[in-house]
Amino acid sequence: MYEKEQTKALQENTTKWLLAVNKESTANVTIQLIEDLRDVLRFHEYRYYVQNDPLISDAEYDALYKLLEKFEKENLSLITNDSPTQRVGKGLVNNFPKVQHLVPMLSLENSYNATDLLDWDRKAKELSGLTEMEYCVEPKFDGASISLIYDNDKFNRSATRGDGITGDEITLNTKQIKSVPLTAKFSSYGVEQIEIRGEVLINKSNFKKYNDKLMEEGIPPFANPRNAAAGSLRMKDTAEVSRRNLEAFLYHVSYITTTDNRQPNTHSGMLDMLWNLGFRSPKKEMIVVKGIDKVIRHVEEFENKRDTLPYEIDGMVIKVNDLQLQERLGMTSHHPRWAIAFKFKARQATSKLLQVEFQVGRTGAVTPVAKIAAVAVGGVTVTSISIHNEEYINEKNLMLGDTILIERSGDVIPQIVKSFIELRNGDETAIQFPTHCPVCNHLLFKPEGEAVWRCININCKAQVVERIIHFVSKDAMDIKSFGEANVRKFYELDLLKDVPGIYSLNFDTIGNLGGFGKKSLENLQAAIGSSKTQPLHRLIYGLGIRYVGETTAKTLANAVDHLLEFTQFSEEQLLNLEDVGVKVAGSIYRFFHDEENLQLLQRLESLGISLKNQKKQVNLNDALTGQTFLFTGSLSKLKRSDAEAKVEENGGKIVSGVSSKLNYLIVGDDAGSKLEKAKKIQTIKIISEEDFIKMLPA
Repeated sequence: MYEKEQTKALQENTTKWLLAVNKESTANVTIQLIEDLRDVLRFHEYRYYVQNDPLISDAEYDALYKLLEKFEKENLSLITNDSPTQRVGKGLVNNFPKVQHLVPMLSLENSYNATDLLDWDRKAKELSGLTEMEYCVEPKFDGASISLIYDNDKFNRSATRGDGITGDEITLNTKQIKSVPLTAKFSSYGVEQIEIRGEVLINKSNFKKYNDKLMEEGIPPFANPRNAAAGSLRMKDTAEVSRRNLEAFLYHVSYITTTDNRQPNTHSGMLDMLWNLGFRSPKKEMIVVKGIDKVIRHVEEFENKRDTLPYEIDGMVIKVNDLQLQERLGMTSHHPRWAIAFKFKARQATSKLLQVEFQVGRTGAVTPVAKIAAVAVGGVTVTSISIHNEEYINEKNLMLGDTILIERSGDVIPQIVKSFIELRNGDETAIQFPTHCPVCNHLLFKPEGEAVWRCININCKAQVVERIIHFVSKDAMDIKSFGEANVRKFYELDLLKDVPGIYSLNFDTIGNLGGFGKKSLENLQAAIGSSKTQPLHRLIYGLGIRYVGETTAKTLANAVDHLLEFTQFSEEQLLNLEDVGVKVAGSIYRFFHDEENLQLLQRLESLGISLKNQKKQVNLNDALTGQTFLFTGSLSKLKRSDAEAKVEENGGKIVSGVSSKLNYLIVGDDAGSKLEKAKKIQTIKIISEEDFIKMLPA
């Protein structure tokens, strides 16, 4: 969209405006001055939301945006509908009126294998009279379909697919999607009016963050990104739509009126045009090939890498590339003859909800788990699905005996999409959430503001076993040979009843058990003994304090010389520690002011476990002294834990997230949102795993 010279000029303008942020007066504002600032903001929106390659920080963008708001507030007559300030919704949408599409939004014919594609290709060649066809192949995005209309370069209207003839007008909500330009120079291609089709998505990273936020607030999460995107488009609160970080891929021009013949004559050319005008078209994802054999090879290869993409796709779309040939081939009443969808293997399936079991975790959380009739989904046989909490059951309207639709996306844990209420025959029964712990029968408690019921009996068998399993785990005290199976076995045989009991096991009795030879017994004893001198942060993490992960555990360890010093910390002092918020501080404070927990720590110390922080002496000659690091993506040469250990061994520090305090982001394969966020902070050095290894001493 922006040539090299334009980019240079806009960057220079950006510098000028940033210098003027705190000085600019609104007294002599002109139309040209305001439009100049708008152009700068549009350019940076394009770099951020379409190119994923921002050139300024979020704070700098916000400063320029506020300056434009200031100008427009003092010059109301100069506000235009396509100004960047006019995206943000100022209130609620009361209704979604029905509007008619300029061209019907037809469905695509589906294919599921090479034979289907060969048959479709044969028909297309017969109708066209050609012996070989040129096809454009692009991803089939799994989101919510929309239609956009631009008149004289200005965004005019958008609508949902609806019934294909009419849809709901969602113009205000679409304006919240930053990858949708409010103005585009279609006139440079001789275009007066254009209708564009596309798909609204939430990328996988944003979807996970949004679902995590919902679950923290006790709200049932969305089953998949498609549902989240579709639901967002019809929300009445435009501000909430904006917060969901929707994206739009625009992949088809359905209608166009022109003044001359400057428009592309191929579908791939149209995608290029959209890309050049600032739209997120699938230009980078598409290929153009001749012959159906090449199409088949490409779609089969693409299916194997679908899970590496940052967004969900459920197939590929194959289109005749020549637009005049598309016209000749025409349409049926249901679908165009010049396009077909190749559907990937099903990630959804129907099953039967047979029963619900209630499991108790180490924090006392009671989680309902649906037991379903075994069904293959996405290459995996599914028999159990977590259904989160009581609110989730009610929101999904689930009953025992229901026929349900389940979905598994990539490596994501299966989710229940919905129950088929219309298939109920009266034999279904309500799911009764227990009032007492299913393990110890203690009365359950639900803290105010949370969705999860908890057993608060600290001696509940289920919690005790899970706490021990966590304590001996690799990321905690790392007691090798002491896995989950042995914990459960020793507990059932009354050889182990709590965490301190690990250090007073009767090895003579264990030696008489089946499966324990002399060597394995010696290995277990040695592993337990060496764990007594593990670094303090491992012990803190192993204690299972609620909300305290590995990074926070390191922060806590570095704050004291002895663990029991935390009994003297106030919540305010805890809040002063890095990455410790109100909820985390409260949890830590309660843990170190609970008499049973203090007795546990004193018992561990009496058994030889070190509660002291063996602080590493700062060596200014260490290769990474004073530098902060964060890893993202999959490393190929080092395990993540080993790489983090090397940072700390060499004087560096691991931080929990991307911020101005981060010096180095080490990027592996399939890096996620951390990389995109780091690109916006110019002080962060983004390096590869190989570059990181070179920083380490030989």
